[in-house]
Amino acid sequence: MKQITAGIVAHVDAGKTTLSEALLYRAGALRQLGRVDNGDAFLDTEALEKKRGITIFSHQASLQYDDLNLTLLDTPGHLDFASATEQVLPVLDVAILVVSGPAGVQGYTRTLWRLLARYQVPVFIFVNKMDAVGADRDTVLAQLKTQLDDGVIAFDADHALADAALEDVATTDENALATYLETGTLPDDKVQDLIARRKVFPVYFGAALKLTGVDDLMAGFAKWTREATSTPEFGAKVFKISHDDKNERLTWLRVTGGQLRPKDLVLGDQKINQLRIYDGAKYTVAPVVEAGQVCAAVGLVDTFAGQGLGVAANAQAPLLQPVLTYKLDPMQEDLHACLAALQTLADEDPQLHVTWSSHLQELRVQIMGAVQLEILQQILRDRFGLTIGFDAGSILYKETVTQAIEGVGHFEPLRHYAEVHLLLRPSPRGSGLQFDADVSLEVLGKNFQQLVLASLRAKEQLGVLVGAPLTDMRVTLVTGRSHLEHTVGGDFKEATWRALRQGLMTLREKGACQLLEPWYRFSLEVAQSQLGRAMTDIQRMSGRFEPPVDVGTEMALLTGVAPVSEMQNYAQEVSAYTHGKGQLEVLVDGYRPCHNAEAVIAARGYDPVGDLENTPGSVFCAHGAGYPVHWDDVPRTQHLANVYDDAALAAMTQGDSDDK
Repeated sequence: MKQITAGIVAHVDAGKTTLSEALLYRAGALRQLGRVDNGDAFLDTEALEKKRGITIFSHQASLQYDDLNLTLLDTPGHLDFASATEQVLPVLDVAILVVSGPAGVQGYTRTLWRLLARYQVPVFIFVNKMDAVGADRDTVLAQLKTQLDDGVIAFDADHALADAALEDVATTDENALATYLETGTLPDDKVQDLIARRKVFPVYFGAALKLTGVDDLMAGFAKWTREATSTPEFGAKVFKISHDDKNERLTWLRVTGGQLRPKDLVLGDQKINQLRIYDGAKYTVAPVVEAGQVCAAVGLVDTFAGQGLGVAANAQAPLLQPVLTYKLDPMQEDLHACLAALQTLADEDPQLHVTWSSHLQELRVQIMGAVQLEILQQILRDRFGLTIGFDAGSILYKETVTQAIEGVGHFEPLRHYAEVHLLLRPSPRGSGLQFDADVSLEVLGKNFQQLVLASLRAKEQLGVLVGAPLTDMRVTLVTGRSHLEHTVGGDFKEATWRALRQGLMTLREKGACQLLEPWYRFSLEVAQSQLGRAMTDIQRMSGRFEPPVDVGTEMALLTGVAPVSEMQNYAQEVSAYTHGKGQLEVLVDGYRPCHNAEAVIAARGYDPVGDLENTPGSVFCAHGAGYPVHWDDVPRTQHLANVYDDAALAAMTQGDSDDK
């Protein structure tokens, strides 16, 4: 049978889980149709999901239709749990994007579309709730074409495509159009190829709750999907970590090549104890898992979402990142018990970024929004028996640089020696931190170069404005020196960290360090009479907007960007002044220069020289003893000459500050 793994994704309340239920029911995998609002949906297996009526975790189910063996991965629809959705995308053959007929393309729908494009996942679209008031087929189809892709084409029938649809399909590709003009038709495998290459996106219309349109969608899946090619060598992609009710750690993966069996060694000396194929909350133990199948492996301890096993490569770093940080209030609970529980949850969701400061005795987590925070508290209470609180939360700032600099770190207490020179350069917005080396092996041996790069990756590197994480910067090792007798590995770690900080402090003095904050991309729909108020509010929040668009029925749409710090509580204000008729949708749109950087820096009062764990100064040796040297005196004391002069550094700075 044709083995296909499909993920179902949607904006919250579009009917994603309801469609999953309908597909399973129509394929005979369910005897009774469950409902989200009744708390008996087959794929909402967790008690918390049944209580909340939303999908919080990704879940697996299986069905068969004709010669199609379909593995369904249901994903969360709420933006706060988008990281769980993004983790699933790299293992999919195809996605089903569910769109609400009355609502059309919503804010999170567009985010999902960008994610699907990023991971190059072919997409089938199911327009749901077409029986509801306000759902118009032509209107939704036009919106899908203009806001998502012109290759969106209605594929209603389960048999040969209608002539009009076939012509639309042919126009998406030059070779396909030539074939169509010559023969008047297109072979099925050509249509499959266009779908697989994301040239064509089939659309089906229906109402999942009433089972209309579901059979057409399944028939379309059976006919138009194409099985992924596999390699003979073993390969697998990890997409989720979880723990079962006995606290056994589960590594969820999709086998992309070869076979996987219990007792196989797939990660060093770690042995798989058991392979489970889940169907909702239940599972069967599999003696072997073939290429194309999804399973949960028991026994692996060092795996993580996005990891490639065997010949499979690691997935790219996730696009969606949390922008809020919260400090845990242990109340009456033991702090170390809280830390252990959060570390378990961070194993399942690395985006929590759990950090512990032994100096401050403080635990912090990073999250996407208020709903995730509520769920986190509930999980800690139900699963770990911990009743805790969180502070009011604060914005997760980041820092970058706007000019190039060569930083120097020297570490030479008695019988130790290392000097490191790092070139710090700004890189494009959203590129993160990148580390590399550009130094001859004759100058510094390969082992020491690897130590420098490993030291840069060993901890989260912080800026010198407010002590926020660094981003959008390339750090290059350009020279260094060791001592034949006195150098050990730890010396290069110390010299490396000091070189980075010394360079940052130099840029700080030049005004070339930049504070970044997260920004929302918003969509605000209000009455025409309230448009002036809305535009004034956006300007007050230091936001920017496009010219308003008339969307009919005396309503106007305003789109643009604004700082998260200013807009995060604006939804309540919109509801108040529009009397519940206005609608605000916000999506995190990455980091931009902070709109009130001076005020934030002053309020934080961060002392980069006093941060002893990230000191910018160096240690030199004289008369048989080590002595500290302040960061700005290092250039007069360093042993190696700088590789780059001021003119060369100035020439490296490219682009304007808004792109950094």
